[in-house]
Amino acid sequence: MKIRIRDNSIRLRLNKTDMDIFAEKGYLENKTEFGIADFVYGIQTLESIENLAATYIGNKITVFVPSAIKAEWVSTDIVGFNYKMSIGNDKTLSILIEKDWACIDNTSGEDQSDNFKNPHTVC
Repeated sequence: MKIRIRDNSIRLRLNKTDMDIFAEKGYLENKTEFGIADFVYGIQTLESIENLAATYIGNKITVFVPSAIKAEWVSTDIVGFNYKMSIGNDKTLSILIEKDWACIDNTSGEDQSDNFKNPHTVC
């Protein structure tokens, strides 16, 4: 699972293995180790919500996914879902969850064998 954070937006991208784990367990977590502390990010299914939501507590970002969205996402070709969560003071946090597509022109050399096939053939 990859995370991208920019200003007031969070995007999680899950490859095929990540999606399989999330489909089965309803939860997936990764971490980046900094020596004295870890930065943890995860995705979790919740029955009690209607829209995507997120929290940041104790060096951990958790994106919560309603059960209905999870069921549709893991069983169809739908690439992802997004939602703008109100955070007060007329501000929002943009949350996006996506299946991770392979790059068309993989110039980074990153192993993309577990990514979803990109339906586009050119950039």
